[in-house]
Amino acid sequence: MRKGIYILPNLFTAGSLFAGFYCMVSTVNGDFRTAALWILASSIFDGLDGKVARLTGTSSKFGVEFDSLADVVSFGAAPGLLMYCWALRPFGRLGWLAGFLFLVCAALRLARFNVQVDTVESKRFVGLPTPAAASMVSATVLFFYHMGWPASYNKLLILVLIYFLALLMVSNVRYNSFKDPSLIKRQPFAFLVLAVLLLIVIAAEPVTMLFTIFTCYILSGPVGFVLTYPRRRRLERAMHRAHEGMKRQQ
Repeated sequence: MRKGIYILPNLFTAGSLFAGFYCMVSTVNGDFRTAALWILASSIFDGLDGKVARLTGTSSKFGVEFDSLADVVSFGAAPGLLMYCWALRPFGRLGWLAGFLFLVCAALRLARFNVQVDTVESKRFVGLPTPAAASMVSATVLFFYHMGWPASYNKLLILVLIYFLALLMVSNVRYNSFKDPSLIKRQPFAFLVLAVLLLIVIAAEPVTMLFTIFTCYILSGPVGFVLTYPRRRRLERAMHRAHEGMKRQQ
């Protein structure tokens, strides 16, 4: 700390924290659509601070801790408060407990990530990333406004969604981190065409596509977990048999 701290990446982290706080201000003022947009803004800042730190060689322990604390506010407290004030208030205790569960699971997810950062492969996240969970909350609010649905529409489904997202954050379900170096290498020409078409579709229906993309990402973890379960069981049995064989030899 006596040597100082890196300004640029921490400014992006501060921007993420500001966006999360302003989301809560907008929520308290009843402007839920604006609050949802600020969560997305916070996600963008959060994605940029780490990339800027790596590209400029300014990563630091201070930056990691500051980023985690900011994420607890922006991706835990802010979306939890937003969903409670927007749709979960009629559920009473069950509603505010859902918001608190979302907050505490986000904090636990971040703490576990910091502990496992050097032992887990970078291509996969263990548990749903907190920015993705918060962005799903934001996309849900924006989608309801886009469709002209009131918050009371399918509010039980919203309650289930919050519990589902909270539990996914602290689960062992793995999610793609999109940090595979092969993704930025040369790809077939068809990939560029598909990427352009995807951008056109997103530009035509941004809210609907945002909701669809985040929904697909959220569901990709549980679906992948179920599909790979037989292979994991065979691997566990093989390792167990090998361990038993080694014990007999000893």
